[in-house]
Amino acid sequence: MRVMLIDDHALFRIGLQELLTRRGIEVSAIGDCVQGIDLVEQQQPDVVLLDMRMPDMTGIEVLLQLRKNEQQMPIIMLTTSREEKDVIDSLQNGAQGYLLKDMEPDELIDALQEIVQGNTVVAKELTGILAKAVRGDSRGLEKPTSTLDDLTPREREILCHLADGQSNKVIARHLGISDGTVKLHVKAILRKLDVHSRVEAAVIAVERNLCLRN
Repeated sequence: MRVMLIDDHALFRIGLQELLTRRGIEVSAIGDCVQGIDLVEQQQPDVVLLDMRMPDMTGIEVLLQLRKNEQQMPIIMLTTSREEKDVIDSLQNGAQGYLLKDMEPDELIDALQEIVQGNTVVAKELTGILAKAVRGDSRGLEKPTSTLDDLTPREREILCHLADGQSNKVIARHLGISDGTVKLHVKAILRKLDVHSRVEAAVIAVERNLCLRN
């Protein structure tokens, strides 16, 4: 996996670059947004990580410029911001992920792998904000409520793990089943709920209080 990190905070940038490199991930890191945009076009990384708050451009502005330049690789916000507007604006403008800088390294690696495979990943702490974003888009709620009744008990259990932001690997370890089995269950869940991503399925679970904890 080849990652491009654009972040103006030198200590974080260098530290994350070293951490990911030790995990076998090829990382280019730069603090200047304009140079970063040029490097993305030149290097064509598998995924781009963007900070949200930078002095010369915001992460959203970089995201929009990359999409304007027809860059199709997954772009992820990696930030300290938990603001609802930042989350919604990022996803609505084409980000495939919104992650927080205080997440565990293993969680970041899992999220990167999920996103490169075509999934959208949002930090589990922000699921409630994501639900609000869906409420603001009526298309997100045009799903028959009876679809949840079609889920098996195991599928409901896995859906709750999805709502917690867990990857297939983590779910498999927690339930004592294989990654492949989890993947098959997730595919069935998406089909039965008539959605196209894990994030949409997770939002439905949150909206309908499927996974209330004691």
